[in-house]
Amino acid sequence: MPSLPVSPVMRQLATYIAKAISKPLPKPVIEKTKHHLLDTLAAMVSGSRLLPGLKAISYAKTLGGKKEALVIGSRLITTAEHAALANGMLAHADETDDSHAPSLTHPGCGIVPAALAMAERELATGTQLLRAVALGYDVGCRVTMALHAYDFREAGHSTHSFGPNFGAAAAAGALAGLGYDQVRHLLSYAAQQCSGISCWMRDEEHIEKAFDFGGMPARNGVAAAAMVAHGFTGVEDVFSGERNFFVAYDETRRIGKAPEPQRLVHDLGTTYEIMNTNIKRWSVGSPIQAPLDALLELIRAHDIKAADVDRVVVRVAHQGANTTNNRNMPDICMQHLCAVMLIDGIITFESAHDEKRMKNRRVLDLRQRVELHGDDALTRAMPSRQGIVELRLKDGSRLNKHVKAVRGTAQNPMSRAEVDEKCYHLMAPILGKRRARKLCDTVWAIDKLGNIRTLRPLLRA
Repeated sequence: MPSLPVSPVMRQLATYIAKAISKPLPKPVIEKTKHHLLDTLAAMVSGSRLLPGLKAISYAKTLGGKKEALVIGSRLITTAEHAALANGMLAHADETDDSHAPSLTHPGCGIVPAALAMAERELATGTQLLRAVALGYDVGCRVTMALHAYDFREAGHSTHSFGPNFGAAAAAGALAGLGYDQVRHLLSYAAQQCSGISCWMRDEEHIEKAFDFGGMPARNGVAAAAMVAHGFTGVEDVFSGERNFFVAYDETRRIGKAPEPQRLVHDLGTTYEIMNTNIKRWSVGSPIQAPLDALLELIRAHDIKAADVDRVVVRVAHQGANTTNNRNMPDICMQHLCAVMLIDGIITFESAHDEKRMKNRRVLDLRQRVELHGDDALTRAMPSRQGIVELRLKDGSRLNKHVKAVRGTAQNPMSRAEVDEKCYHLMAPILGKRRARKLCDTVWAIDKLGNIRTLRPLLRA
């Protein structure tokens, strides 16, 4: 079959990816990329001691391979592909990593591990790593937005595996030094590895979910880049022509909207999607962020104690209510976390992961008085993850708080100091206070780093 002309979308996208490593980023984008790099590294370090992380590290140890990149939280140095798989699972071993609401993805857990592994393999600089990470967010987020992310999810696909798969490939491919023709082949290999079934919601131990969200996209992206760098060729334009990517995933009949390939390049180089990505203030599931913000504000504004509360009514979008309703993992259970916050006055990483407290009588008593409801208006407000909390007190009074912009979202971003505090406290119990502090400081100045492998001693355990 003769080759078809390359589409304008592919030409523009492949050209942008091929040149991204040599193109400076605006200062605000550099700063925000550092936030997300540190936040994802902290998720990896803390995740290395959770069940999905422990499984990932132990599995990576069985694989062998050339010593190219570090598996974080261990002393294992393995191939970039194996390291990306393990580190991606570490990054989403918990509910600590970032999220991009318009694309319905967790970009960091797939893109950062892929970029870091390939940066180690290629002896990249800190500046090159930052540019690759920002590129990954731009490409990955645009892919699922082109598919109409929320409708695509309702049709049964998992956006969390699709977007980061392409973002990881773009980041790894750029660091591997792929040229324009090679990038087009890279995107075809990324498309062939795309998959995502939303039944990850039924994974009670978070192990498969860590693979689906982080490990699989990171591994696939690095594999695509490494194969093409080795000389693999492929389809010239996977986004246009007969049986292309958008034809395969066209859900027009079910959702009433055709894919929009043009969104892959819309405002590319002008709008940086990492600026629209959220960092979690709380190390818990995304739908729980707004209710905890609201509850904390009510507690502090009115000096509320657990003994004062008769009932708590929480409202979030329907999908958020479904995924957090009376779950058996503490960090994704809405009722449990609201009860713990009322008792403690705050939620910490430790309290959000303390499974023993799920059997504590005082917590259980209060948890039974927490109602969770899906709300039509809050569902329509998506992708803004809003939450409403109503406290009904024993004296008959009622207090309400509606959080529309969660702290850490693009609309209400955390400061450098807040991100630093979150990440330091996540990493210090594993790395030690001195090394955690040095790692934070090094990432804030990473654009001065001449070789990413300098980070290895700070990330080993």
